[in-house]
Amino acid sequence: MDDQFSRTRLLLGDDGIEKLKNARVAVFGVGGVGGYAVEALARAGVGSLDLIDNDTVACSNLNRQIIATHDTIGKLKVDVAADRVHAINPDCTVRVYRTFYLPENKDQFDFSQYDYVVDAIDTVSGKISLVLQAKETGVPIISAMGAGNKLDPSRFEVADLYKTSVCPLARVMRTECRKRGIKHLKVVYSKEPPVTPLESAEDMAPGKRSVPGSVSFVPAAAGLILAGEVVRDLVGLSRKQG
Repeated sequence: MDDQFSRTRLLLGDDGIEKLKNARVAVFGVGGVGGYAVEALARAGVGSLDLIDNDTVACSNLNRQIIATHDTIGKLKVDVAADRVHAINPDCTVRVYRTFYLPENKDQFDFSQYDYVVDAIDTVSGKISLVLQAKETGVPIISAMGAGNKLDPSRFEVADLYKTSVCPLARVMRTECRKRGIKHLKVVYSKEPPVTPLESAEDMAPGKRSVPGSVSFVPAAAGLILAGEVVRDLVGLSRKQG
């Protein structure tokens, strides 16, 4: 039968398609990395997506975020992403949460309802809380490490957090996870040393937080890898070693 998932069915079979259709995946953060993860999960046929973010599309997002166009500037990212998912797969159930995930509001989310959690947020405290909540409820989670200040999408790898190197965010996460007794965490990270961004007069203002540089193809690569791992795990495909 020729349908929108016919090419996927050739690789995953009817059983794989059914598993994806019945899966509920939460994506925390739908920006540069998370937006591409949502896109790929929707096109793969995941039947239910929870999208969590409170940011709006800005002009500076146009260079790298799949949901960012001149028509969507000023709109909430989760709303734009939900519309896009429904345009791709009208049968997908999409729940939007117009909030930033923080340790203080974690109880708003029932992780026992999820088959998989994608962490694509930026704050260390939020990432740690996501991991702890997922581990407590036995839900698989995959976490994105740093994608900013990178130029080589081929340097991304999938690994356990404790086998990562080079990435500054992964280094901080290793320390914090070790303190909390988290023994394993599947992550997508880059071995590319961060590029030092050029500074503008605005960036050099006293007390201003440094803004990371980014391009169109690096966060996209990270997001697609995240989604690929989720799909493979949901349908039970083992990763080839070596």
